[in-house]
Amino acid sequence: MARCSRCGLRKSKRHCPALGSDLCALCCGRLREKELRCPQGCSFLARHKPYQENKIIRKKRTFSEEVSDDQRLGWLTLNIEAPLLEYAQRNPAFSDRDAILALEYAKEKVERYRSRLILSSPRGGHVKNEAGEAVYGSLEQCRFEKKIILLQDVEKYSSEEKLKCLDNVILGIRYLARGQLAGRAYIQDLARRMDRLKELSSQKKLLTQS
Repeated sequence: MARCSRCGLRKSKRHCPALGSDLCALCCGRLREKELRCPQGCSFLARHKPYQENKIIRKKRTFSEEVSDDQRLGWLTLNIEAPLLEYAQRNPAFSDRDAILALEYAKEKVERYRSRLILSSPRGGHVKNEAGEAVYGSLEQCRFEKKIILLQDVEKYSSEEKLKCLDNVILGIRYLARGQLAGRAYIQDLARRMDRLKELSSQKKLLTQS
């Protein structure tokens, strides 16, 4: 039996219509709807989709609102999501799946730089993801400032914090999309949340001035 076209280590047991080549079960699971745009007609996608959706829902319920409750990580999450919304507003075809691909791209860059494995191009020769670059750039520039600002109170974020927030946003997208990643359920929810933040910010400003 031929070897997996991705890892070259294990036997290929699944034909991937997205790649047009054969994969092992492990690589199929790792790439499915993450690095690959899996066609809805794929039998392996249809077989594992219900299990994956239930797993995401269970994880979302147990995750609680950890990031939202932490002001520091909440600010980092906001700086992850803002570039996604800006990109989606400029590109009407930008879907929830595209948002996940952008976040996975940014996540991979964070992981590569954390391990000091600085490569000239993304792993596997993947093309640059413009939205992913925007998210990564926002992550690199993001700093948390405390209410009473001293020199030491402007804090950088660790790679672990960046990865944690990226994972949480990806989880939130999958939860809101409910398996319909070609749609914009998350993008629409994000737009509503951002509008609400602007409204609250304006109200706070008015109260401060009065």
